Amino acid sequence: MRAFIIDGKKIAEDIKAEIKVEVAHLKKQNIIPKLVAVLVGDNPASQVYVRNKGKTCVELGMDNETISMPSDTTEKALLELIHKLNNDSSVSGILIQLPLPKQINESAVINSIAPEKDVDCFHPVNVGKLSIGEPVFLPCTPAGVQELLVRSGIDPAGKHTVIIGRSNIVGKPLANMLIQKAKGANSTVTVCHTGTPDMTYFIKQADIVVAAAGKAQMITGDMIKKGAVVIDVGINRIEDKSTKSGTRLVGDVHFESVKETASAITPVPGGVGPMTIIMLMKNTLQAAKNLQKK
Repeated sequence: MRAFIIDGKKIAEDIKAEIKVEVAHLKKQNIIPKLVAVLVGDNPASQVYVRNKGKTCVELGMDNETISMPSDTTEKALLELIHKLNNDSSVSGILIQLPLPKQINESAVINSIAPEKDVDCFHPVNVGKLSIGEPVFLPCTPAGVQELLVRSGIDPAGKHTVIIGRSNIVGKPLANMLIQKAKGANSTVTVCHTGTPDMTYFIKQADIVVAAAGKAQMITGDMIKKGAVVIDVGINRIEDKSTKSGTRLVGDVHFESVKETASAITPVPGGVGPMTIIMLMKNTLQAAKNLQKK
């Protein structure tokens, strides 16, 4: 058996085309979705992420703005900016690029964003609504994982899904989403983490494995049940002297061995990555619609 490769780039392009149509429709009503990204400091990876988000906004016909602040910005100054953006009716979504410099409390910043503009779905109000099955927004990476499954004809309903990793960004929200009595969910979910003594025991039982632990190539082919679906959320840079840079990107899954056992698998790069940005755009569109109803 050789796994079907789930093409995240292609699925993201399909969703992009759907969003374009909706944005054009809103523009006819003089509603223009706008995403404001706030970047504090000069982290090169963060700069790339924010630039890509802005580029995607332009492709979709949305407005976007990036506000760059120096790395010595105070928490007070950042909170004042967020307050201003909360009250700006032209702004649909606010994105604070993480991580923040250590003098700034991330929780205080996240809690200060108006829940209706929290397109990352990190605010406790939005996390709470997600957990009771009444989400305003879906968190971007977990929503991307769910879309990859659904649009590849893989229904999690009645399946055993094992998630490796319990972060607030991927593991916990995805578990919350997949246990809901809803389309693209209704799964039996097990979450494994650093406190799980024998992770392989659970992974071998999984119909769907989602690797989101942040540890390069930790899931190997001998750990996977034959025919399982494997979604790799990890992005890790490892040494590879055969490349020009001397490094290459890999996931949390050992792709070459797992693809021989799995029925379907996402590559890294080109799997979950493109989905995260397009789900952010979907949330920004939804925020613009919701704000018009107020």
